[in-house]
Amino acid sequence: MFAARNNDSPAASKSDYISLSINDGTAFGKTTSRSVWRQWNQLSRFQRNICYFAVITLIILVIYLLPGKTQVNTNVDESDYDSAKVVQEYPKLYKVPDEIVIKSVNHNRGNMKESIKEINDNNVDVIDEPEFQPEVNQVDVDQIGEPPQHNMQPLKFSPQNDRQKAIVRATKFSWDSYKKYAWGHDNVKPITKGYHDWFGLGLTIVDALDTLYIMGMHEEFQDARNWIQNNLSFTQNRDVNLFEVTIRVLGGLLSAYHLSGDKMFLDKAIDLGDRMMPAFSTRSGVPFSDVNLGTRSAHPPKWGPDSSTSEITSIQLEFRDLSRSSKQPRFENAVAQVSEHVHRLEKYDGLVPIFINANTGLFREYAVITLGARGDSYYEYLLKQWIQTGKTIDYLRDDYLFGIEGTEKHLVKRTAVNKFLFIAELLGAARDVKPKMDHLTCYLSGTLALGVHNGLPKRHLELADELLRTCYETYVIQPTGLAPEITYFNIQKTSDENQKDMYVKTNDAHNLLRPEFIESLYYMWYFTGNKTYQDWGWKIFQAFENYTKVENGYTSINNVKNIYNTRPRDMTESFWFAETLKYLYLLFDDTRQLIDLNKWVFNSEGHPLPIYDS
Repeated sequence: MFAARNNDSPAASKSDYISLSINDGTAFGKTTSRSVWRQWNQLSRFQRNICYFAVITLIILVIYLLPGKTQVNTNVDESDYDSAKVVQEYPKLYKVPDEIVIKSVNHNRGNMKESIKEINDNNVDVIDEPEFQPEVNQVDVDQIGEPPQHNMQPLKFSPQNDRQKAIVRATKFSWDSYKKYAWGHDNVKPITKGYHDWFGLGLTIVDALDTLYIMGMHEEFQDARNWIQNNLSFTQNRDVNLFEVTIRVLGGLLSAYHLSGDKMFLDKAIDLGDRMMPAFSTRSGVPFSDVNLGTRSAHPPKWGPDSSTSEITSIQLEFRDLSRSSKQPRFENAVAQVSEHVHRLEKYDGLVPIFINANTGLFREYAVITLGARGDSYYEYLLKQWIQTGKTIDYLRDDYLFGIEGTEKHLVKRTAVNKFLFIAELLGAARDVKPKMDHLTCYLSGTLALGVHNGLPKRHLELADELLRTCYETYVIQPTGLAPEITYFNIQKTSDENQKDMYVKTNDAHNLLRPEFIESLYYMWYFTGNKTYQDWGWKIFQAFENYTKVENGYTSINNVKNIYNTRPRDMTESFWFAETLKYLYLLFDDTRQLIDLNKWVFNSEGHPLPIYDS
């Protein structure tokens, strides 16, 4: 601009006139330029504005039409992702080095080496891998690709047989109760015809979205969609749990976005993700458990300084997908660093304590080790993250394998009488065995089956099958046919001829309509085609019908041990819609094609998210 102004000075004009006798072409060009400039100055302000508008419009059209970042390429070669490793720059190999970063109290990893050898033997193109030194790489916005396009059409989602139709009827019956008595609130209380608010985010509506969609309940889905657009707000000054809101609300919104293609769900998800980011502002990068969405502040739980290990390691699927869908790397960067941090921590043969301090970043020393509450989904998300990222982040797979090896070594036990296999807990510095298993642990069978399907050791399927049979027994031995929240096991044979394998304490006899056993039945049915798993699931559904169904929906009960005194809790948890009913519906899909598990991975709340190439 400065040079242009100088060209209009008298000196510049004189210089132009002299150059005419030297180069006619140059003089003509400059004279023309000056003539155009003179004409431009003669235009009115209105005429100039029209010209500006036309030029700007033309530029925008050119940028929009040019091929670039907005273009989706669904046939991307793997080589295109060489620069897009999300957490680390590992070579895409399957051979695992003998020496790894993880420290272990016991370094005997014989079974682990056999597992890795089994994986390596199944892959022909195995080459030597350099020294294993993982680093966290920040994801660049240009590296984030679009999710695969699955062409999921609403008309494909409709019940195909009598059992699926029965599940749809149960869903509609329960949903109608929620809509009538608790619309917009977190949970319905079907007996007193009221509601309960935990976070004030309409949990049931968001959690049920993809279930309604997959079951072909289009009218109900549209009602839920409209409420979310018009009423779901994250501005309230109220603490919420980072993990629960991530798996239920963020996961529900993202899943609905991918299934329906409705961008409104993604916009809501981005807003929610933004408001949860302050939870990661800790000295260690390990997030606080509680976050205030309105004030955008975070803190440890009120009951103590630590976060649950499973909670801080089970938010990665959702935040990663949020980054990929929104092309905003900061979400994925935050959770990837958490995974990497936990990867570097010392473990007990791959097993982790259930508490971790967000400030120090260290596990609580000698905390309980369990695959139940506060520990369960750590192992689940190691495998599912590896699958979500196209099996390209090897340390996730390796940590999962070490965890399963540690489970087999320390936690797998059998009952004294019928030798039922169960997963125990370890307590204190001495790692004493506690023969107790949460119903939550029944998820493991499905996770193991998913791992085998993705090339991990086939012997894991035997463990999955035996554990699933034990979980089934926890249901059928009860008069109601429903499992308690916690079961204890007898592991020492006595002289008592009436000795039982399992027993339930009074305070543990409740059933919350949980999905974990049904979830594992679905995976085992999907991968094996064994109709026994369908029959087991139908039997459990009938028990729900007989003992949890009330006049206005379905309720948790306090006592599975007495058919005459179940003591209803008057509460329908949102995961009843998100998981239990959905997995029952999928379990009864005779085609096993409704959800392609080579393209989708379910988060811990049963929300399907797309699998990426890297």
